[in-house]
Amino acid sequence: MDIGLILGLVLAFGSLLAMISMEGASVSALLLPAPMMLVFGGTIAVGIASGTLRDFLHAVKALPRAFRGERRTAQSVISTVVGHAEKARTEGLLSLEQGVSDEKDPFLRQALQSIADGIDAEDLRILLEDEIASAAARNRTASRFFMTLGGFAPTVGIIGTVVSLTHTLEKLDQPETLGPMIAAAFVATLWGLLSANFIWLPIGGRLQRLGELELERMTVLMEGMLAVQAGAAPAHVAERLGALVSDARPGKDGKSKGKAEKKGREESDATSSLSEVGL
Repeated sequence: MDIGLILGLVLAFGSLLAMISMEGASVSALLLPAPMMLVFGGTIAVGIASGTLRDFLHAVKALPRAFRGERRTAQSVISTVVGHAEKARTEGLLSLEQGVSDEKDPFLRQALQSIADGIDAEDLRILLEDEIASAAARNRTASRFFMTLGGFAPTVGIIGTVVSLTHTLEKLDQPETLGPMIAAAFVATLWGLLSANFIWLPIGGRLQRLGELELERMTVLMEGMLAVQAGAAPAHVAERLGALVSDARPGKDGKSKGKAEKKGREESDATSSLSEVGL
């Protein structure tokens, strides 16, 4: 479980509470039911209205994932694919069907079953790319919904403030109540800004990043299983997939890559020097 979102929210609201405490203010002055109900209820309502009910349901379904984080990364599935490559090399592609029922990842399970069924490599690539495209669309829908809430929340807060100030102006004959009423009016704007920048936008950004990691993992699985189907050696599969992973740990391959890049730069510099002297 990746606690990045939880940790960030705790630190954000903790900083706010620390500021309130240092200024000698009261937290209860911010916890007013009326403006909070308008900001949260109104923001979610206009968020639903700006899309479809299906978008809202996708976003609600994806919310636990934002707190839980990505359970399997692209780096972690390389060993799984290499294991399938070793099995396919020694026992044949049909042996992959034995692990279909035990595989929890539906994407990998579909790839294993398709290979065992003898599907053509090009058809398999099209099938898996369609699955990746569908997953990308779902991820965009969920993250976009929370980003939309982050855009609406400050404006809804301003609406709440305007409504409260309108009510305050009706009480000009009661000067002793103007101060508390004006302060309460600005609570709506505060919650609009807080909910946008402390809740909705971080959740939307988190889901967007998790979606990118999921697509990276699925791409690694697709390329790996296509290599397995082609009969590639397990070592070659591991090297190929390691090059696709952005957070792959540096090792022997990393050193080789560094040497290759250094050699490439030296050759480029040499070419530039020759060009300057007109050779």
